[in-house]
Amino acid sequence: VKMVQKYQSPVRVYKYSFEMVMAAYEKRFPTCPLIPVFLGSEVLSEFKSDDGSIHILERSCKLNVDAPRLLKKIAGVEYVYFIQKNTLNWKDRTLLIEAHNETFASRVTVIETCSYSVHPENEDWTCFEQSASLDIKSFFGFENTVEKIAMKQYTANIKRGKEVIEHYLNELIAEGVTEIPRWVQLEKRVQAMATVQSSTSTQPSLGDSRLELDVLTHSSTKEPSCNLSSSATEPTTPDADKLDADYIERYLGQLTPMQESCLIQLRQWLQETHKGKIPKDEHILRFLRARDFNMDKAREMLCQSLTWRKQFQVDYILETWRPPAFLEEYYAGGWHFHDRNGRPLYILRLGQMDTKGLVKAMGEEALLRHVLSINEEGQRRCEENTKIFGRPITSWTCLVDLEGLNMRHLWRPGVKALLRIIEVVEANYPETLGRLLIVRAPRVFPVLWTLVSPFINENTRQKFLIYSGNNYHGVGGLVDYIDREIIPDFLGGDCLCNVPEGGLVPKSFYQTEEELETSDHIRLWAETIYQSGNIFKGAPHEIVIEILEGSSVITWDFDILKGDLVFNIFHSKRSPQTTRKDPPVSTPGGNSVQLIEKSWVLGVDYSMVESPLVCREGESIQGSHVTRWPGFYILQWKMKGPPLVSATTLPSVDDVLATLQVSSHKCKVMYYTEVLASEDFRGSMSSLESCHSGFSQLSAGTSSSSQSQSSSLISR
Repeated sequence: VKMVQKYQSPVRVYKYSFEMVMAAYEKRFPTCPLIPVFLGSEVLSEFKSDDGSIHILERSCKLNVDAPRLLKKIAGVEYVYFIQKNTLNWKDRTLLIEAHNETFASRVTVIETCSYSVHPENEDWTCFEQSASLDIKSFFGFENTVEKIAMKQYTANIKRGKEVIEHYLNELIAEGVTEIPRWVQLEKRVQAMATVQSSTSTQPSLGDSRLELDVLTHSSTKEPSCNLSSSATEPTTPDADKLDADYIERYLGQLTPMQESCLIQLRQWLQETHKGKIPKDEHILRFLRARDFNMDKAREMLCQSLTWRKQFQVDYILETWRPPAFLEEYYAGGWHFHDRNGRPLYILRLGQMDTKGLVKAMGEEALLRHVLSINEEGQRRCEENTKIFGRPITSWTCLVDLEGLNMRHLWRPGVKALLRIIEVVEANYPETLGRLLIVRAPRVFPVLWTLVSPFINENTRQKFLIYSGNNYHGVGGLVDYIDREIIPDFLGGDCLCNVPEGGLVPKSFYQTEEELETSDHIRLWAETIYQSGNIFKGAPHEIVIEILEGSSVITWDFDILKGDLVFNIFHSKRSPQTTRKDPPVSTPGGNSVQLIEKSWVLGVDYSMVESPLVCREGESIQGSHVTRWPGFYILQWKMKGPPLVSATTLPSVDDVLATLQVSSHKCKVMYYTEVLASEDFRGSMSSLESCHSGFSQLSAGTSSSSQSQSSSLISR
């Protein structure tokens, strides 16, 4: 049995100089009463460079693990020992801490790395980062128990560590130590010595002497620090690709250490696979919460949603969606101030809405698109309210009035449209609904609820509050969640509500099935610039692009939806177009198309013009190729096979199992290609990345983790 747990901290910022933080850190040794599990330490080795800029210290640390007595007896140990190596660089003002367990090293591997460094935007502040991994190979059959105990104790001490440093910082300040000189080079040290000898003033006491920070190796002279007046109130992120702990608390809310770690790890994975164009942090966090912070499940759900957004250009829906004019009158829903918690409030008078008329007048697809625009607007309002109220607002409240609900609302196509809307919203907007208040529920409501509730996530159902009749008045009713002065007039309040009253849609607006299928707003929704292809073992997916003149540029943008693939580009003077005698291979149940004929010989009938590119599941690939000759260019995606082994080496068990597993599964790719004239092409990524990447809205305000490479080769 092998279990691996990983932890990655956000960047924690101390608003003190590096030298002050180091003085506070050293106060933790050799023992620290503030950390009960830390029983003591012993120095094993020590090294100091001649100029005093480098100090390397290795310690053995003794810890008391809070484990059941029976487990300690079975393991035969009372305490656990760790080896800690500290590399302190006074010149660069960094401290690297590397630790690993000495006890049970053959059964359990614990590796921890911590670092202290200067804040890149304020030299008087210090940044701290921490990462760790726990690998349990075997532990007398108690692997699960040991994992839980280890992670519980580790996470309990993570934030405690910052409190301890702050405690000792305050202790230093109480002792009169508010500034510690910095290290200077040897030639400057002589000047400092002369200054000290001629000075009648005394240096401030450093309190604890363990750091040996004497004035001859440190200078009190500082370069002017940059003015960060706004930084005192606004959290800053030391690195564009990293998250600051204060930023998380201010904009995302209180998270446990492991929840922070999940967010950071998923964010890093997205930066690596999506070229830095990642969704906003609050959007990533919603998917983690929807899957109870299970990394694998959240990643799968988020990747499917990002692909869906990209395929249907959902990022641009607020700019491009123009609802039919009659919808403003007959769609009885709209935004109305906010609830007591600052969440945007959306009111839906479902009982007054003619769902049958709306579906017949605009179709299911257009109705879905309108609901998606409401959800996109809700996310935008949450961001605004976060700034207004100074605390994280990540969801909204929906007030649904069912007055007027009757059997007409149970019209089968209407219910079908409602279920589909719920399915799409649940999959792509998780954890956006903070609370759903249902008022004036009639007797027919239980029938509708029975049909709809199985399609609603359990976490979402727990946010429903249902009031029948008029029992939404008074304590325990709407006033517990909405300020009395904004309760709508049609619910007995004093606030004039601008939400449309709905009513029956005139049949003159109805469209025939043919009209619904060919109407512009449906066609724009149903069609997409992206296509998809299925890939099976031995059956790649290929497309052909005819180039009439050289120096054209073939550009591509594709996402690997399932499996690992190899991407190739070939050139041929012969047309691979299908003939009646020799049709392309088409796989049943999919749209895999193979254009390269089996009789063709590589190097004779066609040639490879780019090196093969291995693409992993979840990756988003953009790139281009400048053509050298006219002819036919074939873009091919094929299933990645097992690694090659030599004749004298047997394949590993993992390779064999991977081959067996892949053979029964298909891979899937979603792609877009375009041919540009060379004079219209600007850089290898072209305008394709900015126009069709599909992450413009979700990633706004999130910095890219990498720069595009200008090259005619394949670009990731």
